[in-house]
Amino acid sequence: MEGRRALDIKWDEGPNGSLTSAGIRKLFAERAEKPGAVARKDGDVPAAMGTADRKIDAVYEAPYQAHVTMEPMNCTADVGAGSCDVWVPTQFQTVNQNTAAKITGLKPEQVHIHTTYLGGGFGRRAEQDFVIEAVESSKAVGAPVQVTFSREDDVQHDMYRPASYCRFSAGLDAEGWPVAWNARIASPSIMTRFFGPGALKNGVDESSVEGVSDIAYAIPNLLVDYQLTEPGIPVGFWRSVGASQNGFFSESFVDEIAAASGKDPYQFRRKLLATAPRHLGVLELAAAKADWGKPLAAGRFRGIAVVKAFDTYVAEVVEISVAREGTVQVHRVVCAVDCGRVINPATVEAQMQGAIVYGLTAALKGGITIDRGRVQQSNFSDYDLWRMNEMPHVEVHIVPSEESPTGCGEPGVPPVAPAVCNAIFAATGKRIRSLPVRAEDLV
Repeated sequence: MEGRRALDIKWDEGPNGSLTSAGIRKLFAERAEKPGAVARKDGDVPAAMGTADRKIDAVYEAPYQAHVTMEPMNCTADVGAGSCDVWVPTQFQTVNQNTAAKITGLKPEQVHIHTTYLGGGFGRRAEQDFVIEAVESSKAVGAPVQVTFSREDDVQHDMYRPASYCRFSAGLDAEGWPVAWNARIASPSIMTRFFGPGALKNGVDESSVEGVSDIAYAIPNLLVDYQLTEPGIPVGFWRSVGASQNGFFSESFVDEIAAASGKDPYQFRRKLLATAPRHLGVLELAAAKADWGKPLAAGRFRGIAVVKAFDTYVAEVVEISVAREGTVQVHRVVCAVDCGRVINPATVEAQMQGAIVYGLTAALKGGITIDRGRVQQSNFSDYDLWRMNEMPHVEVHIVPSEESPTGCGEPGVPPVAPAVCNAIFAATGKRIRSLPVRAEDLV
C-alpha cells in the first residue's frame, strides 16, 4: 500500500474515459430498436400481434452490480525454483493452476492450489486478477506474498453483473390472456469475455437471455432476441447470472399483463403454468404458505414471482409496507423450492435464505454507476448491503421430489426483485421497471 501511494502515475484513460451510465443506457436503447439474434421463436409473433385485441409495451432495466464478498479479495503465493504454492479462496481451481503455471513457466502439476474457505464467492472468485497479482509479486521478490484488495479496489475494479435492457411487447386477446410475447434484450456477454466469440450460439449468449427465453408460460406465439452490446465495462458471473436480472424483467412484465387484464397475479400465473407442473408446484406451495388471498394487516401488501434457474424451481411471496417517505420495509418472504431429491434440507434452507438477502440488496440498494469511465461507488458507505436489522422473517418450504438433485446456491435470487416490485405495485400503483428501487420514486 505504501509503495502504491508513492507511485506518480500518468494514466492514458483510453476510449472509455468519457463513459457514463447515461451514455450506456442510450447505447442499450439504440441497440434494442433493431432485431437481434433469435434466442427463441414459437409461432408467429407479428401475425398474432396484428390480430390482438390489446397490446402492452414496457422497457425494463437493471444496473451493473458488484459482488462485495464479505471477505475482501485475497491470495497468497509462494513461487520457488521448481514449484508454486497458492493459498486462495477460489471457485476455479483448474484455471488458477493454469494461470500460475503460465506466469511462472512451471508445468501445471508443479503448481499446488490450496483452497481455503471463500468468505463469499458469488462468481467473483472465478476471476484470476487477485491470483495473478499474488503469483507475479512472489515471483518478483522470491518470497511468499499475500495480496489483499482494499474494499475500494474491490468495489471499483470488479467484474460486474452486466447492466441489461429489455424491451417487451405483449398482445392480449379479448379476455386479457396473452397470445403473443416479444422480448428484446440488449446487454454485454459474460461468456465471450471468459471463453471468446465461440461461446455464442447463433449470435446469442444463452446466459444473457436465461430467465426470459426459457419462460414456461403457455403463450402460443413467443419471440426473444438478443443484441450483444459491449459498452466497455468488465463483466463476470454474479450469483444466478442472467436469471438474476431477467427474472426481474419477465416476472414483472407478467405481473404487468395480469394487472392490465384485471386478474389476480397468482391465479393468472396458475392458468398459464397449467402444463408446467414443477413451476406450478412451487407457485402453489408458496402461495398457500403465504396465505395468498387472505387479508393482510393494514398497510401490508404482497407480491409473487416464480423463476426456474440452474434446473431448480423457486417461487417467492414477499410481504412489504411502504412508508410515506417512500421507504420499503420487507416484513416476510415465503420461499418454495423444488431442487429434486434433497440430500441436506438445512443446506437448502440456508442457501435460499442467503440468496434472498443477496436479492434484497440488489433490488433495494445495489447498483454500480459510471461517470467519466470510473465507478462512482467505493465502499459500504455508498454501496450499502442489506443489514441485520432490516431482515424480514424468511420461511423456506421444500417440495418433496424423487427427481435428480439440482442447484441450490443461486436459484433463490431471481424471484426476489420481481416479488418485491410486484408488491410495491400492489401498495402504490407504481410499476418499478428499473432497479434499484428508490424511495424518491415512491413518495
